[in-house]
Amino acid sequence: MVKDALGRSWQLGTIQVDYNLPERFELTYKGSDNEMHRPVMIHRAPFGSMERFVAVLLENTGGNFPLWLMPEQAIVLSLSEKYEKYSQKVLELLENDEIRAVSDDRSETIGKKIRDAEMSKVPYMLIIGEQEEKDGTVSVRRHGEGDIGTMPIEDFANLIKNEIKRTHKAFQV
Repeated sequence: MVKDALGRSWQLGTIQVDYNLPERFELTYKGSDNEMHRPVMIHRAPFGSMERFVAVLLENTGGNFPLWLMPEQAIVLSLSEKYEKYSQKVLELLENDEIRAVSDDRSETIGKKIRDAEMSKVPYMLIIGEQEEKDGTVSVRRHGEGDIGTMPIEDFANLIKNEIKRTHKAFQV
């Protein structure tokens, strides 16, 4: 049983015994007594209906999924089109570390790009400009928290991996 955002309880996982379907499909098997028997079917649904499971997950997290579950874990925001090449390099390095990231190369202000990423609930925003390109770093913002500093790309990848390890353990049964 899980509770939704309104405090209502919902049953998700079930195990059910089914006598009807084996009868409908005229299923039989030969038993150890050499006689024909009708089997009993057992259905299991560990999450109940997928729609209900996703609805409860969305309600309880407010769309702020744990980092390991987010489709996009980071977004690279370049200050201008001059940094698109470095943006692609950052994406490749993150991909090598199996971090799901995308790039926002639109010709919008950095403020608009940050607002859009915040509204999309992307956990990490990597802002790159002249200094970051020169130093081989990224300026990191956390969704809902703001600026957390500038760091080498490898350090950011380790930050993500450690957060995934830490938060994924909380969801293991």
